[in-house]
Amino acid sequence: MNNELTPSDIKKMEEEIEYRVHEVRKKALEDVKEARAQGDLSENFEYYAAKKFKNQNESRIRYLQRMIKTATVISEDSAEDEAGVNNTVEIFYEDDESTEEIKLVTTVRGDSLEGLISIESPLGKAILGHKVGDRVQVVVNPQVEYWIVIKSIKNTDAGDDAINSF
Repeated sequence: MNNELTPSDIKKMEEEIEYRVHEVRKKALEDVKEARAQGDLSENFEYYAAKKFKNQNESRIRYLQRMIKTATVISEDSAEDEAGVNNTVEIFYEDDESTEEIKLVTTVRGDSLEGLISIESPLGKAILGHKVGDRVQVVVNPQVEYWIVIKSIKNTDAGDDAINSF
């Protein structure tokens, strides 16, 4: 997997790191201290839960830092009439004659159930750089392929798209 991120992806990750370092870490450490003060650690559920939460927070911080460090920064800009990152695209599926609106996003924001399609996915790769009216073949694998037509392209931004967990 390529680690392609837009400047807004990196900004969101940096904001999450700051929040986790200065807010969540502080609370997690306090929770561990409180639970430890309750005495016998062998049967102290609160202590183990607090430790687990603290460790998950630290793991998330390391993950985000690693993603930023290894990222290839890509532009969010695309030609006005071409499908690019953060564009909302209306597509027509020829096989079942249905229409769907999707948003092209980087992998760290992809969520197909929410219509956020990664530019690394077969559909995302096929659409990227195409224009309204283009008929595009989507190749999922050597046995599965289908055709779509791009009906409209709207320039949108990263907005409230969340950065995925691991």
